[in-house]
Amino acid sequence: MKYSFFKRNIELLSQKLKENSRSLKQWYLDTPERALLEAYQAAQSIRNIEIQHFNNKKISPKSADYTKNVMSYWQGYLNKKLTIIKVKLAEFRLSRGIINISNSPLLEKLKFIDEVVEKYNIKDELISNSPVRQTSQPLQIEHNQVKKQPESSDINGVKVPPLTQKTGALPRSIGRTINKIKADFAPQAEEDFIRNYRISRSRTKTALRFLILLIIVPLLTQQISKQFLITPILDRIRGDNEIQIFLNSDMEVEALEKLKSFEEQLRFQYLLAQAPPLSSEVIKESVKNKAVEIAEEFRFKSNSAISNVFADLLSLVAFGVVIASSKREIVTVKLFLDNIVYGLSDSAKAFLIILFTDIFVGFHSPHGWEVVLETLAEHLGLPASRNAIFLFIATFPVILNTIFKYWIFRYLSRLSPSALATLKEMDE
Repeated sequence: MKYSFFKRNIELLSQKLKENSRSLKQWYLDTPERALLEAYQAAQSIRNIEIQHFNNKKISPKSADYTKNVMSYWQGYLNKKLTIIKVKLAEFRLSRGIINISNSPLLEKLKFIDEVVEKYNIKDELISNSPVRQTSQPLQIEHNQVKKQPESSDINGVKVPPLTQKTGALPRSIGRTINKIKADFAPQAEEDFIRNYRISRSRTKTALRFLILLIIVPLLTQQISKQFLITPILDRIRGDNEIQIFLNSDMEVEALEKLKSFEEQLRFQYLLAQAPPLSSEVIKESVKNKAVEIAEEFRFKSNSAISNVFADLLSLVAFGVVIASSKREIVTVKLFLDNIVYGLSDSAKAFLIILFTDIFVGFHSPHGWEVVLETLAEHLGLPASRNAIFLFIATFPVILNTIFKYWIFRYLSRLSPSALATLKEMDE
């Protein structure tokens, strides 16, 4: 009976997996056309706005007489549609190898999208690719100065001259200060400041919302799938089979220790005269009841461990789906984190580097790794092999430490030499 039920569940599961794989394959094959269609619809929306509200001209204050608030609304709408077009065209370019690009309707849609986006290309690049700045004028000057250098590094989209380049007669900071003063008195300074503030606020909201989503979605998937899907199936399959109580020898040893401790506790209470005299039959009955109770406890722990394996896999799938369907949010989170990291002082950077390295690869880190690995093994119902744990501790933190040192030597010395000097002083 149990075997037939188990076989039927396996067949249903395999059938569902085949159906999901077929639908996923079809979804992948439809990706180019779907991405191009969404980009085409966004371009059509922009064209309709141009025709209805801007006399068939570019969406701009020069094309129609609107107030600042109305124009801000149209500008936000335009930026949203341009971002959709950019993301969907990138998705189309990545997946167009599985489709015949000579298809006439597709070429017509691409041509229409190019006609609409062509007039907004410059502004869209400035808004989406450049980090937030107080004004646009000093950025133009600094960018032109940096372009003259043959070698440069790229930090958060802004090219920074190398450390070995020759300095001028006056420090560059004086020139930047003068340019900033000029930009503050420029006519468009207030407009640029408000625009950059809105972009920064929008990026921050999007990044925080996406980070919270990355945490909540896998956790909810793990808990819901475990409680309402996997655990009921396991309870029916495993049933009350006493042979399958323990998943590994560690569980069996722990159960025997509990039973032995209970029996010794009965004898100890009797010797202290805190309990009435017990016959051997009564002791056996009490020990038997305790054994049944312990068996039920470890059967539940075994089912929970097996459920954790499948629930964790489903949570990883949910995490991957969120990542795969949020390309734009990932770029926004990267910009958000870059702004935070590069906005820290050199002392703060050095402090965080020392904190993380000491936690993960420091002198006391093996104890933390040991606790983490034992907890993970118990969560998945695996035996906590001491040899495997010690082998992991002997290799992985060493590799991690090597990566940290290489990153500090290769990148931190160029990105922030003063932070590197502070790190050395604090480390000593």
